[in-house]
Amino acid sequence: MEVVNNEFEVGECKGQKLVDGEQMPLVLRPAEAQKRGLCSLVATLKANKEWFEEKLLQHSAVLFRGFDVRDAEGFNEIVDAFGWDDIRYVGPAPRTHIHKRVWTANEGPLSEFIYYHHEMVLINEFPTKVILFCQVPPPEGGETPFVPSFRVTERMLEEYPDNVREMEEKGLRYTFTAVSKNDTTSMRGRGWEEAFGTSDPVEAERRARALGMNIEWLPNGGATTILGPRPLTRVFPGRKARRMWFNTVVGMHGKETSSATMADGSEIPEHVVKRCGEIIEEESVQFKWEEGDVLFLDNLALLHGRRPSLPPRKVLVATCK
Repeated sequence: MEVVNNEFEVGECKGQKLVDGEQMPLVLRPAEAQKRGLCSLVATLKANKEWFEEKLLQHSAVLFRGFDVRDAEGFNEIVDAFGWDDIRYVGPAPRTHIHKRVWTANEGPLSEFIYYHHEMVLINEFPTKVILFCQVPPPEGGETPFVPSFRVTERMLEEYPDNVREMEEKGLRYTFTAVSKNDTTSMRGRGWEEAFGTSDPVEAERRARALGMNIEWLPNGGATTILGPRPLTRVFPGRKARRMWFNTVVGMHGKETSSATMADGSEIPEHVVKRCGEIIEEESVQFKWEEGDVLFLDNLALLHGRRPSLPPRKVLVATCK
C-alpha cells in the first residue's frame, strides 16, 4: 500500500471510482496501528492543513477509515483541527444540534431517498465543505452517494446543448413550501421558524432577504419561499475551471412542495429533467459506511444524497465555510 505524508496509508473501498484520473473518494487509513487513535489523527491534521486541503481539492472526497473516532465529541475535534469557520445550516431538512459544531444529518424517515444536492445551493452563502461521521452504520442501505458535478454539466451539454444554453441565459427560479413547526415525518419537514431562527414573521422576512429569498405567507401559518434568478452552473477557483452543475432542478422540479422553472416562468421540459436525473445516478459514487468513518466532501464540486436504509443509522454532520 502507498504511504502518503508518512502518516496515512492509501486504501480502497468498494464503489470507489476513477474520475478524470483521480480516485473518488481518496481513502486514508492509519499507516501504523499506533497512529489510529483520535489524538494522533487530530495532531496530524493540525500539522498538515495545507496538504490535506490540496488532497481534498484534488479528489473532491476524502474518506478517513480505520481510525478510533467514536462520538460527536471526537468528530468535533477533527472538524476543529482545520480552523475552518462554521456555517449555520439553512434548509428544509429537520436536524438536531448534538455538540458544538456537530448536528444530526437529515432526520427525515430512513425509508426515503434524499435526492442529490450541493448543500445550501440556493442560499447566497453556502458551505465549501460538508463533513460526515458515521457513528452507527445501517444494517442495509443508507449510503451517502456523491456525484462529481462537472460530469453532469459535461454530459448535459453533450445531450441537450440548447436547453442548457437557455437555462444558463434565463437563470432558474425555485419555490419551496414549509410548515411553521418541524415535521420529522418528512425529509423536508423543517419548519420556517427553526430555519430562520425566529417565530416573528417580520424578522423571518428580513433574514430571508439577507439569504437571497422572498417569502409568501400561507393561511395555515406555513410559508412559501421564492428564490431566483439562480445560475444553472458555476465555476469555482482551484477546481480546473470545471463547470459545476450547481443547481437543484431535478430535486425540486414538479414536486408537491417545490418547483423549479426558468426565471422568466417558462417550464423546463420534463424529458430534460428526467434524463438529467438518470445522468446524475449514472455518475454517482456509492460506498458502504463503516463505524468510525469520517468523510470530507468538497461541496463546490460534489452533489450528495442519502439512500433509503433499515434502522438504526446514525450519521452526524458539520458544515464549514
